[in-house]
Amino acid sequence: MKVVYENSLIEDVSQHKDPYWENPAITAEFKDFTGWKCGRNGAIAERMGDVHWLNFKAADNKRVDLEMSMTDYYGENRAQIDGALVIGMSNNIDPEGDELTNVSPRGVEMPQREFMTVKNVRFYNFNWNDAAALGTCSHCVQPEDMGARTSTISKLWFDPETVTRRIMWNFPGRAILYDLDGSTTGKGPNSWATPYFKHNDHDNCSKDEPTGSLMCDNTVQVRRLEFKGFNPSHRFKLQAMRILQFDDAKMMTIDREEYLKDVENYTSYPWLKIGWTVPFVTGHKYKLHWGTVGLDWDQM
Repeated sequence: MKVVYENSLIEDVSQHKDPYWENPAITAEFKDFTGWKCGRNGAIAERMGDVHWLNFKAADNKRVDLEMSMTDYYGENRAQIDGALVIGMSNNIDPEGDELTNVSPRGVEMPQREFMTVKNVRFYNFNWNDAAALGTCSHCVQPEDMGARTSTISKLWFDPETVTRRIMWNFPGRAILYDLDGSTTGKGPNSWATPYFKHNDHDNCSKDEPTGSLMCDNTVQVRRLEFKGFNPSHRFKLQAMRILQFDDAKMMTIDREEYLKDVENYTSYPWLKIGWTVPFVTGHKYKLHWGTVGLDWDQM
């Protein structure tokens, strides 16, 4: 980008604003950390750039074992957890008196931003209450946290005897996991996991009942679409977005009028103060409207 500043031409605005713009990232590596019986998190970080956690171990932590929140400060595949042993509840607790038995921790909590990579992690003993090996949307506790961010995962192993829930879709209940090898989804390389919504229930995908997830193979992609900037805004307040599968081939083989009337065919997607952010399975056509019978609006 070219800008004019005080009658002189600067070829790149970054040269003016950031004197270090040509410097490449220097990877910060944190190695061999153990977080055990922490009152909250085994290890937690907020703003992350090119930072790698290598060979971490975590066990018996009340909220989350390993967690990163904002991972988009440098670029794709920079913030990483690579190589970890994560144990939800070890044998070294008092099953009658330990407070851990009353909570539902996550092993690894995915961020509220893009560009997180988690690989080579082994999970054990997530088999009580709503404990889960993976959680999503770290610190997404406000309506402004729209969710549906994509994290990349690979080579994750879940102990089949002691991990009863692989994924918990935290508030706002939307996220996307891109699985490079299929070790989490069971759908093969370059597959996808996202919360189950009716509009995304296609032949390429299947519902995982224990986690409320939709697992899709690599013949499709799952992408985040954000709807906002609506006007007039008062007409949309608290209104749900209704989403319906609307492929041409499907509509030619059914009673269209009856299909449109049946509320069971729709996803009813809640309003989150500033709009709607929705995971969509690509390669399909969808019909959208807002409110019970639709709204009159000028801009979206």
